[in-house]
Order: sequence, then structure tokens, then C-alpha cells
Amino acid sequence: QVQLVESGGGLVQAGGSLRLSCAASRRTISNYGMGWFRQAPGKEREFVADINLNGGITSYADSAKGRFIISRDNAKNTVYLQMNSLKSEDTAVYYCAAGSYGLYKYWGHGTQVTVSS
Repeated sequence: QVQLVESGGGLVQAGGSLRLSCAASRRTISNYGMGWFRQAPGKEREFVADINLNGGITSYADSAKGRFIISRDNAKNTVYLQMNSLKSEDTAVYYCAAGSYGLYKYWGHGTQVTVSS
């Protein structure tokens, strides 16, 4: 079982940046595709970005393209989400997840990101 812990959230002004981290334990993440998701108040959880096992392939939600960058460091068992040009609509709890073939089996507890306008 993979245990995931997100960090790096906080309060930031619109236009600012944050870097989220997702540290894994108990198992190496090198065997898993990794994803970031978010859930805003009153909304369903939505996909933000994902990255394949070796980091060579990434994909993004339209809302994240050009502003967010997902990356991973398998040696550190950590996945990152660099978020730039943040907007108020990016306010949400951000979750990382690990899985295979797009099916995410392991989830973290989330980190709050609040963007003030």
C-alpha cells in the first residue's frame, strides 16, 4: 500500500505561484502513474494533471495547461505540482493519487490552496 502526503498549499494572491509536493511512503511510486486532482467547495473532484511512471508523458486539464507543471522525482518518492499565474478559481483542496492505467487506487488527504483576488 502507498501512503501519500501532500504539502505546500496555502494562501496566495491571484497571479502568484505555489509548489505542491506529494511524498509517498511504504512503497516506491516508480511503479505507479501519479495524478493531481482538486475539489472546490460545492463541486465534484476534478482532474488537474497526471504523469506516467518515468515522467516522460504528462497531461493536463484545460484549466491547468500553460500554468501548471507536474513532475516527479522517483529517487525522492515525490511528485510535484508547480502552479503559476494562480486564479481565484484555482481555490480548492488538492489531492495526489497513485495508480495504474488511469485507475487511481491510493489517495492522499489533500492540501488546501486558497487564491485571493
